[in-house]
Amino acid sequence: MDWTRVVGLISGTSVDAIDVALADLRLVHNTVELAPLGHTDVAYPAELRAEFLAALPPNPCTAEQLCKLDTRIGQAFAEAATALGPADLVASLGQTIYHWVEGGHAHGTLQLGQPAWIAERTGLPVIANLRARDVAAGGHGAPLAGLFDRLWLSDGIALNIGGIANITVVSPDGTEDIAYDTGPGNALIDVAADMVSGRPFDEDGALAKAGTVRPDLLAVLLADPYYAQPPPKSTGKEHFHGTYLRHALSRVSPVDGPDLLATLVELTATTIADACGTHRADRVVASGGGVRNPTLMAALTRHLTAELVTSDELGIPGDAKEAYLTTLLGFLTWHGIPAHPPTGAAGPRLLGDITPGREPLRLPAPAGQNVTKMRVVATPGGARANS
Repeated sequence: MDWTRVVGLISGTSVDAIDVALADLRLVHNTVELAPLGHTDVAYPAELRAEFLAALPPNPCTAEQLCKLDTRIGQAFAEAATALGPADLVASLGQTIYHWVEGGHAHGTLQLGQPAWIAERTGLPVIANLRARDVAAGGHGAPLAGLFDRLWLSDGIALNIGGIANITVVSPDGTEDIAYDTGPGNALIDVAADMVSGRPFDEDGALAKAGTVRPDLLAVLLADPYYAQPPPKSTGKEHFHGTYLRHALSRVSPVDGPDLLATLVELTATTIADACGTHRADRVVASGGGVRNPTLMAALTRHLTAELVTSDELGIPGDAKEAYLTTLLGFLTWHGIPAHPPTGAAGPRLLGDITPGREPLRLPAPAGQNVTKMRVVATPGGARANS
């Protein structure tokens, strides 16, 4: 099979930037070969980011706001799609505004970033709305990174620390693979950083490092029923938000800024480690923005019984892993290969909707085999090569 060059786009629950990755992918027998060609992040326009955050639950959001945000985010993603050079295809995971979970089941999910704007700007076909079919098939639609992880790793646990933290448990024979959200990653830490310092995040974990964990607040936070729910499960900022944190703070005596940050770092580390500890694993492979927080990484190292390494050490930049995941999702759908992330769905499904580019839509012949592995490879000089 020839190489397909795919741009992957995503903005996570931290809403700090649009992550962009460019990759060449091809199918060799039952293995996807993925050659990373570069990645970057494109900051949201400040006004757009503020408008989006103001529309998140528990705040109200009108149909007018939703329409304008879908359009403006689509336009921002369209510009980001051009940042790394030419491609054959764009895949976009968009920007999640709401993830509907009740009684432990996902009932719906909504991502903004109208793909028509991306197709119009780039002239390329765009695969988007990649979560909804998984939800319709009984899955949680998140974390889709479980697909990437189960194809890439032979065993162990993959950890992503974005606004929400999630893990993928990869078993040697694949029979016990599962992926789920463990709880907040950076979501509450970022809210607290803004409350304390007026900055969107705690740079280098400096405030948290200067503080002391408050056991009373930590106990209130750990009492959240979400942590006791059995996996697969998913959550988001519709649950872990500023109002949630302020309610927890109202139940304890006043907490100063550094102690608040230290306690929230401890919450993230404890809930991740507790989840990892329920699965037998010798290694945890971490990625996501939380990896750049040395205070959080130190807390994780202290709590985990398994070895903690980063995805960078295995060839996938931690900052770009979910963008490379998006290139994989787009590649599979483009070639008619069903995806089966371990999120609870009834079986493999073709994920996403295709928006045609400037030329008439000409899909390649569907691949005649399923995919069971992914191998990260180097393409010398970024050259296009054929099998």
